[in-house]
Amino acid sequence: MNKSMQSNIVLQANSLAKSYKDGSLETSVFNEISLNLTSAEKMAIVGASGSGKSTLLHLLAGLDTPTSGEVLLKQKTFSKLSEAKRGRMRNDLMGFVYQFHHLLPELSAIENAMLPLWIRRQNRREAEEKAKTLLTRVGLGHRLNHKPAELSGGERQRVALARALITEPACILADEPTGNLDASSASQVFDLLLELNEEHQTALLIVTHDLSLASKMDTQLSLVEGKLQRVSI
Repeated sequence: MNKSMQSNIVLQANSLAKSYKDGSLETSVFNEISLNLTSAEKMAIVGASGSGKSTLLHLLAGLDTPTSGEVLLKQKTFSKLSEAKRGRMRNDLMGFVYQFHHLLPELSAIENAMLPLWIRRQNRREAEEKAKTLLTRVGLGHRLNHKPAELSGGERQRVALARALITEPACILADEPTGNLDASSASQVFDLLLELNEEHQTALLIVTHDLSLASKMDTQLSLVEGKLQRVSI
């Protein structure tokens, strides 16, 4: 791989393996998984329930550590850092969208979107302006002060998208981002996610069981029996 290609890699997994021990019994989830996610690339990982997709995403996000192998983020070792250092690096370079929005119920839409910047101790006024701009972009400019209970499922997921993008991350990881929505809302949210990926040139990796969504991505990988394979959907 030449240097220009190497510098374009945002997230890299090298020979990842994950297993769990229960007494003398060791269960392997997967072995020798490698992948490269480049700037602005859209990648989908599909697989049956229980195949290890979410486990892989957690390793890539630094929420769990591999049994062997390593994860690099912007060419820097990530998976072998302490939990605190992984957390700081994750907040600087990653955004997340989950199946369930994970908004804080006591905060308004704009406050939830601002949260990653609060963690950074960024100026409140600047954070508010940035959150307002993003929420307006996702069609929620009229719902800034509404709390999650006052929003529809699709609107809550739009707040989660704004929150994921507010730090201008190098990549967004999404775990079944439309899995909790009706078909119409799911389509709208997913199309918006792709538009934002295009606008911000943010690398996007989604885990999904929805093959119609996966087909819209640049790269499709399938996790089957602990092996990651390139597929065409």
